[in-house]
Amino acid sequence: MSIVVDDAVYSPKDSQQRLPLQNFTGTISVVMPAYNEQFHISNAIDETRRVLEESNCDYEIIVVDDGSTDNTFNEASKISSIHEEVQVVKCNSNGGKGQALKFGSNQARGDLIIFLDADLDLHPNQIHVLYQYLDNSGSDVVIGSKRHPLSKLDYPMHRKIISNTYYLLVKALFGLPIRDTQTGIKLFKKQVLEDVSPRVLVKRYALDLELLAVAHHHGYTIIEAPIILDFKKRGRIRPKDVFQVLMDTMAIFYRLYISKYYDKSREQQLSKSFNKYSC
Repeated sequence: MSIVVDDAVYSPKDSQQRLPLQNFTGTISVVMPAYNEQFHISNAIDETRRVLEESNCDYEIIVVDDGSTDNTFNEASKISSIHEEVQVVKCNSNGGKGQALKFGSNQARGDLIIFLDADLDLHPNQIHVLYQYLDNSGSDVVIGSKRHPLSKLDYPMHRKIISNTYYLLVKALFGLPIRDTQTGIKLFKKQVLEDVSPRVLVKRYALDLELLAVAHHHGYTIIEAPIILDFKKRGRIRPKDVFQVLMDTMAIFYRLYISKYYDKSREQQLSKSFNKYSC
């Protein structure tokens, strides 16, 4: 798979090419939430390790098993036992992707923190794209976007309809300068998450929206980057999940514009937020 950054094509097969992350001198933390991913998790970790090893950067991969009922934790732990840069933690129950991301990011030591789904719909090689956009723009957050004009999507129609509908809702409610909040690859400067994370309350699917809405509200800059999406999962979105996302979205709107909850000090919200080290 090749990736494109500002008209330059980067191929993992080209050993002579300097990759964007080779210009980064800090530490990268990849937070990878996983729920019942026993058939994908080993490959996801290995591919992420390969991308970061080729970049010669200091890194860590934090796999957060969100209460899986299959063999996800054991499969990930096999790799962790061999490679010290891979950490694996298991939540006692399935608290939601948002809770897993928040817990993992609280453990991260990196100067840049990446959220990356474990299903390999988005190959970790695309981390280079997000970093290059961050480096070129000086932005605080870069998100992979299905709606970027350079994105390439293998994505079922019913998912496109749901995604487009949700985009219109989010645009009407929040007016964010982005067109896709839910794609599973995002890059944050550490200070953004240190500031914003204690303020967020959503534990499941709408955490991405809450993080981005609060970050934008507090003046952090967010831009979109193109992705290559190779959709693999064929499961259906359950009506109760759609309902929960809508309820969480309206709750974020209420806290942002009506109760002004996010305008309270970081210290006030940190004391009310769920335990920093709990999962």
